[in-house]
Amino acid sequence: MSAKQAILEIARTVIKNEGEAILDLLPYLDSNFEATVKAILQSEGRVVVTGVGKSALIANKIVATLNSTGTPAIFMHAADAIHGDLGTIQKNDIVICLSKSGNTEEIKMLIPLIKRGENLLIGLTGNLQSTLAKQADHVLNTFVEKEACPNNLAPTTSTTAQLVMGDALAISLLQLRGFGKEDFAKYHPGGSLGKKLYLRVSDLLNNNQKPAVAINASVKEVIVEISKKMLGVTAVLDKDQLVGVVTDGDIRRMLSKHDDISGLQAKDIMTKRPKTIEPNVLAVKAMETLRANGISQLLVQDKKQYLGVVHIHNLINEGIA
Repeated sequence: MSAKQAILEIARTVIKNEGEAILDLLPYLDSNFEATVKAILQSEGRVVVTGVGKSALIANKIVATLNSTGTPAIFMHAADAIHGDLGTIQKNDIVICLSKSGNTEEIKMLIPLIKRGENLLIGLTGNLQSTLAKQADHVLNTFVEKEACPNNLAPTTSTTAQLVMGDALAISLLQLRGFGKEDFAKYHPGGSLGKKLYLRVSDLLNNNQKPAVAINASVKEVIVEISKKMLGVTAVLDKDQLVGVVTDGDIRRMLSKHDDISGLQAKDIMTKRPKTIEPNVLAVKAMETLRANGISQLLVQDKKQYLGVVHIHNLINEGIA
């Protein structure tokens, strides 16, 4: 076996083992999971997620996913909690504690402090005989047969199982809350993801000039307008009504067909019934329309009123791809 083959075989084995371990979680979804979801839905507080080591890193990711899908959550490091940060946990908060073994010293010290505060404790562990499992109000079982590490030491498969169980919890809550695209946009206003959810065609119009010529405009006037507005296109209007469009491509086709263009007007070279879009349509839909039709511009029209042009470069510059 070559070095390349050996490397790929190791990677395939890791992915295969972790994939199988995730599917093995299915039988562990029981009344504890259901009760946890219901408790969080009914809670007036937050979800405090805690752990140490690699479990703390997974806890941070679970917190991020919960927050972005409509469930208020906060991370608390278990080691910091027993050294002054226990005040993170407020009345009505629900605590989810991550620990593969369920017997980590920091976790064992933290459990009675949480119970003293009468907060609901959810144990996310792979050891049902552990202190955490026995003391928790509900247990989310993330048992794995072995780690992907050949020495069965480095947290790999076990942390993947924790992450997947956290995702299952977050998405269950999302769906039961009826958390939709509009809600998602509120929590993701930045970046390309947020823009796909809220950016509309009307938001892009101010970036562009508004090319337009009369239906009887000369070819020279058409070319000057296209060049001046730098969008590769101009609308053709008849008494302020949109009747056609002339693009760079139309100009090239005209030149290939006519030796004498002096008598041609916009109406002679325009494309009738141009592709249009309304201003309140999401920008991502505009991109879909452009790609479906193999074009670079859309004329924006609202109740037969021509408003301007949205260009594919506007969408690309906003991260809509």
